[in-house]
Amino acid sequence: MQELNSIGKFELKSVRWTAFFCSVRCPGDIILKSYDLAQKWRVEGQAVIGGFHSPVEKEVLKIMLHSTAQVCIVLARGLPKRIPAEFRKPIDEGRLILVSFFDVRIKRATAESAMSRNSVIATLAEKVFVAYAAPGSKTESLCREISKLNKPCLTFSSPYTDNLLGMGFNIIDG
Repeated sequence: MQELNSIGKFELKSVRWTAFFCSVRCPGDIILKSYDLAQKWRVEGQAVIGGFHSPVEKEVLKIMLHSTAQVCIVLARGLPKRIPAEFRKPIDEGRLILVSFFDVRIKRATAESAMSRNSVIATLAEKVFVAYAAPGSKTESLCREISKLNKPCLTFSSPYTDNLLGMGFNIIDG
């Protein structure tokens, strides 16, 4: 990793971010709860930061990009040379920032760079929300580290989140 590189029109550290994480494989009821939460955040204007790599994370990003809220995508590779079409308008409107701590020559994310990225996201966030962390997954391992950061760690009320509750995560209100 190297210095912070970004594409966007606002100061990353001036925003009170909520990090969003979810394992790649996710139970259906958690998926639906995640979409509902994203709609709530969209209406409230909650600023959200994440890697937005897993399927649920990607859907949450789509919802958030149709809001007035600020969104930060932290990449596990270098910044793109061309900005994807769906990101241009939110960047121009000052609602989206793309961030990378990796050299522009790094074109692909790796498991190692994704773990580093996720640690950075958790550090930058004021609070962390984990929709689901599959038992034994890298997301669950990340959650063990996040739970030590002395910041609010939140999840859904579900039998599928008992592992997170056991780490000290709290159930989100509403």
